[in-house]
Amino acid sequence: MYVYDEFDRTFLEERVAEFRDQVARRLSGELNEEEFKPLRLMNGVYLQLHAYMLRVCIPYGTLSSQQLRALGAVARKYDRGYGHFTTRQNIQFNWIKLNELPDAMADLAKVGIHGLQTSGNCIRNTTTDPWAGAAADEVEDPRLYAEVIRQWSTLHPEFTYLPRKFKIAITAARHDRAAIRVHDIGLRLHKRDGETGFEVMVGGGLGRSPFIGKTIKDFLPKEHLLSYLEAVLRTYNLGGRRDNIYKARIKIQVHEMGAEAFAQKVEAEWAEIRDGALKLDEAALDAIRDRFQIPDLETLDDQPAELARALATDAAFARWHANSVAPHKTKGHAIVTLSLKPVGAPPGDATADQMDAIADLADRYAYGEIRVAHEQNLTFPYVRQKDLPALWAKLKEIGVATPNVGLITDIISCPGLDYCALANTRSIPIAQKLTERFADEARIADIGRLHVNISGCINACGHHHVGHIGILGVEKKDEEFFQITLGGKGNSKARIGELIGPAVAESEIVDVVESLVDTYLNLRTSPAETFVAAVERLGIEPFKERAYAPR
Repeated sequence: MYVYDEFDRTFLEERVAEFRDQVARRLSGELNEEEFKPLRLMNGVYLQLHAYMLRVCIPYGTLSSQQLRALGAVARKYDRGYGHFTTRQNIQFNWIKLNELPDAMADLAKVGIHGLQTSGNCIRNTTTDPWAGAAADEVEDPRLYAEVIRQWSTLHPEFTYLPRKFKIAITAARHDRAAIRVHDIGLRLHKRDGETGFEVMVGGGLGRSPFIGKTIKDFLPKEHLLSYLEAVLRTYNLGGRRDNIYKARIKIQVHEMGAEAFAQKVEAEWAEIRDGALKLDEAALDAIRDRFQIPDLETLDDQPAELARALATDAAFARWHANSVAPHKTKGHAIVTLSLKPVGAPPGDATADQMDAIADLADRYAYGEIRVAHEQNLTFPYVRQKDLPALWAKLKEIGVATPNVGLITDIISCPGLDYCALANTRSIPIAQKLTERFADEARIADIGRLHVNISGCINACGHHHVGHIGILGVEKKDEEFFQITLGGKGNSKARIGELIGPAVAESEIVDVVESLVDTYLNLRTSPAETFVAAVERLGIEPFKERAYAPR
């Protein structure tokens, strides 16, 4: 992972000192809440229903064991003993007292993490594949370019006050594990004629008006990455709408102009700057590359005796291995996903004790590195295959070895009305009830890959639009109801789900989801046909008919 230098450390210390003064002025009454708001947002501090919330940036989802312990310590000392990992590869603390926020930030700054640009109308944390650097299907490690973007975008003077927030995601793998097509800019590293470059997509996003990103450049040479991003951001900053918050995102600008016209404006701007100071040369890339600490993995045998024995003799281990372990680019190693979705628990939450234990296990089995996934799970990207049985036993002890990765109980959910002032409904209780209804591991394995996404309001922080089953909370006469969409996908074939009909009451939503699953099981051509494939083949009508049938 990337190691900060003295400039980074000094910068974070100075930023904490500045925020400490701002908090003191707020507490003394020198600043009112309206005056304090833009200052706190620049540091990732929101005012939610019950308390201030601190959102901590985890650059491109990569944590050291030391940093994870620091997050656990903040959860234990300043919050209520837990944190919530988000779809943006960040972590949120929902109960920190305002007067203690500067101390919490100072503790985090000591290990190189912070809340900068996790809120406000700026370029947010660049996200990427949680398997980056380890994935067998990637053409190159995208974290180098995510770090380049982080350094370019942090406090960028021209793009600190954009028309609206701006999100960038990057992948280099055949399978999109970063949902790049539903971001303001999506970048896909790929090869053409032996050279590696970027496909550039713009105008993706969910929320009130969901759009899939449009490709405006098929192949961008790597040395032009920053100048081209600058041209895109400048085109948006100058032409994006500031008169209507609901039409201020780049997706609206691209939609109203058309992707071709938008691309022409970008190309015209890029022509002026492409060979200027932002052009990346190998020396600049090497300077950043050299600050990445990459584990020196020894080449080992695949399927070592320890692993083969456990697979043959322990059915529970074999079930977890089939679900939560992925191939690695280095022989004898594996990628392990830690599920933060146990039955009956809030999706994406981890306790302080769990964070400490995961950090210890990372040091022992995973070269001290942890990744945060878009799906609100954690990943060990470097694990020796021979250590998998021992690691599984330890993960089980701390409750992060549920074999449900990619299955119906691996639910993506926003915090909803339990915390968020913008939400219409609660999300977490729905997720909890669904995991309890589908608690049987054999049953969910038979159902197969099925992504359920829940949002408590139209802002779509739970990415419900791209769930195979999407659930959106709406309010009707002071009661909680839920709309359902089917067939969404957030991968390389991204599509927006289709609404099946009227919203259903909170008391009915779990039964309705179960009826959708039963319909799929009855109509699938074979267990190999996934839920979303069945929806694509059949359309929504048979599912709609069953969902609204009398019970």
